[in-house]
Amino acid sequence: MVPVEPDTVLESHAVVIRGITIDAVLPVADAQARFPHAVRVPLPSHALIPGLINLHTHAAMSLLRGSADDLPLRVWLSEHIWPAESRLVSNAFVHDGTLLAAAEMLRGGVTCFHDMYFFPLAAADAARQAGMRAVLGVTILEFPTPYAANASEYLGLGRAVLDQLTGDPLVSCSVAPHAPYTVSDASFTAAVQFADDADLPLHLHVHETDDEIHESLAAHGMRPLARLNALGVVSARLVAAHCVHLDDGERDLLASAGVHVAHCPAANFKLASGIAPIADLCARGVNVGIGTDGAASNNRLDLWSELRLASLVAKVAANRAEAVPAAQALAMVTIHPARALGMGDRLGSIAAGKEADLAAVDLSAVEVQPCFDPRSHLVYAAGREHVTDVWVRGERVMAHRILTNVDTADLVARASTWARKVSGGA
Repeated sequence: MVPVEPDTVLESHAVVIRGITIDAVLPVADAQARFPHAVRVPLPSHALIPGLINLHTHAAMSLLRGSADDLPLRVWLSEHIWPAESRLVSNAFVHDGTLLAAAEMLRGGVTCFHDMYFFPLAAADAARQAGMRAVLGVTILEFPTPYAANASEYLGLGRAVLDQLTGDPLVSCSVAPHAPYTVSDASFTAAVQFADDADLPLHLHVHETDDEIHESLAAHGMRPLARLNALGVVSARLVAAHCVHLDDGERDLLASAGVHVAHCPAANFKLASGIAPIADLCARGVNVGIGTDGAASNNRLDLWSELRLASLVAKVAANRAEAVPAAQALAMVTIHPARALGMGDRLGSIAAGKEADLAAVDLSAVEVQPCFDPRSHLVYAAGREHVTDVWVRGERVMAHRILTNVDTADLVARASTWARKVSGGA
């Protein structure tokens, strides 16, 4: 067992689940003696870890996977993604795309995702169907989409969504003004007020590309982070996705304000956005979690490949092999994103009293032998294909790699139907 916090490996240990929570973590022999009538799930060759948390994604965009590859961000967005969304985005699109994403993520041991997209109630339905946690960002933009006509309408819909999801055991909200280049000063001010009033995280893209910084200097006379700071956006509520291009003062600002960073290395690479200074941010005390971004820009909702890439790239960028070691990288997909979402007391590590979100990783396969330290293998050798079983709130949602709540054959058929629509067919 790898509880993540504390940073240790517990051999021959058991987790006792009572209802939705972890009742005890103790040696197997003690568990058998104290709980002789409990249902047992033997995992003799596995590492049991906390469920992974995807700190930044656009789940429904799984239906756009591979539809617009090898393009820079602005061209990708304005000439391909936004036009496709204007034709297709609907409750049905978001439900099916989110369910497809949830199935992919659960098969990789991801038990919670932080989303940013349209029609969040449809996404909530899909997450519940899969038995997965979701923190759904209620999106705010200035321009019209099939979901809303203007920023005021986005905000109104967001408040209504929050009212409907309050108290939901699996699904909650964040406030998600898309980015500095798509949201006005007035809308940012309203978003901050919304988040403060409802005690919600803020979720937005920050300093993803050089272009947005140059455009902000031209339009506002300041860099995006300086503008966001002046508007009250930069705070411990903020989950800032990407943060690729940061000067020294901006790094200090993120640290002093308690901002959480959602690092998305694969999407940053694929869109040629750059390399985020993660080792330096960590050294300054910034809480860094990892996200996949959406499948339209990454193509994989695979936190295992992101986990490995994040550690390796940090070493190269910092020119230090010891930068972002395995245990720290593992924390970036568990306890760090849990804290970013205000859930660190409930999720992100294996401990008595926390909710039972768990993943079992089989370390008996040829490609992960021999195993000297499971933490090393979880980051550098294992992959999502080694995840065999997953629990969310104590419910076993994947058993022996079979999802218990999702008809995958039907889901594949739905995805094929959407693919024809994306390509311009009926």
